Amino acid sequence: MATMTDVARRAGVSVSTVSYVLTGTRPISAATRDRVLEAMAELGYQPNALARGLASRRSNIVGLLLPLTGRGLGATETAFVTGATEAARKAGYHLMLCPVGAEDTDELRALATQRLLDGFLVMEVGLTDQRVDLLRTLDTPFVLIGRTADTGGLACVDIDFEQTVDDAVAHLVGLGHETIAYVNHSGASLAGGYGPAKRTEEAFEAALERHGVTGVMVPTEDTASGGRAAIRQARERCPDLTGVLVMNENAALGILADLRESGLEVPFDVSLVSMVTSEVVADLASPPLTAMTSPGTALGAAATRVLLDRLAGDGVAGDPTYTELVPCVLDVRGTSARARRRTNTAASRRR
Repeated sequence: MATMTDVARRAGVSVSTVSYVLTGTRPISAATRDRVLEAMAELGYQPNALARGLASRRSNIVGLLLPLTGRGLGATETAFVTGATEAARKAGYHLMLCPVGAEDTDELRALATQRLLDGFLVMEVGLTDQRVDLLRTLDTPFVLIGRTADTGGLACVDIDFEQTVDDAVAHLVGLGHETIAYVNHSGASLAGGYGPAKRTEEAFEAALERHGVTGVMVPTEDTASGGRAAIRQARERCPDLTGVLVMNENAALGILADLRESGLEVPFDVSLVSMVTSEVVADLASPPLTAMTSPGTALGAAATRVLLDRLAGDGVAGDPTYTELVPCVLDVRGTSARARRRTNTAASRRR
């Protein structure tokens, strides 16, 4: 197996020059760098990543803090991870998934203080988040895929939930729907200050007022049975309900099933728009979901680029406070259509 000494001898340079080429700790001329890289290729030399990291004080590894909750890692969440991983790879970094939740501050402190990771991406962010509070006190770069209530001094890349919800409500209103339900994440998520659940709750109320329609928000568990219970509750509270927003993919499948079993036809009796949803999930439903498609891959990549810019000290992303918001994009499929009067639907068909 070739050594650094072998590379230096083949390239006609000192061992320290080979080290500088690997670590980037000193400027090396392009011609010399090319000779060293050519010698490495000819000898099949594989540099020791740990030694290189110790020399440069960098591991070239970033951690993604993603708590693995009971609902698991679905296609929509996976898109964020995929985008972050690919952006890191293109920049010569590796990404390590760290299942660290908001309460796991001791584990996070150990990860940060051991200096095995150059920085962190933080997902599933709460309006108040102990991980963020801890990272603020440590000398470790980090970027949020999400937002806390106070974003001062933080770098945040997130979905524009306010615009996303307004666009979804506008779509239903434009189809003539005047009573709309919003099926949110669980009551525990809302009580715990989970950012997306709280922001969409507020955005939904604002959108109803802005568009002059009525509606109700129903929290539910991230399960198909939760969706069934939620749509029944929504219809009891709003008998004239014809439009549904849902940001709970597992619940969406239960909603569709319960409406069908109740003799209601989607999208003509009740239209449904699934928010922050991947194309994969939308196409699995029957009928395929009209969705505010999640920009998860793009956001994961954007957050990684911001973090790497901070590590390098480059660009506007190095400013103390940085916020980048991207709305979801409406993709109309099979679950939304112009509203029709209930007298023309299930009751008339049964006659």
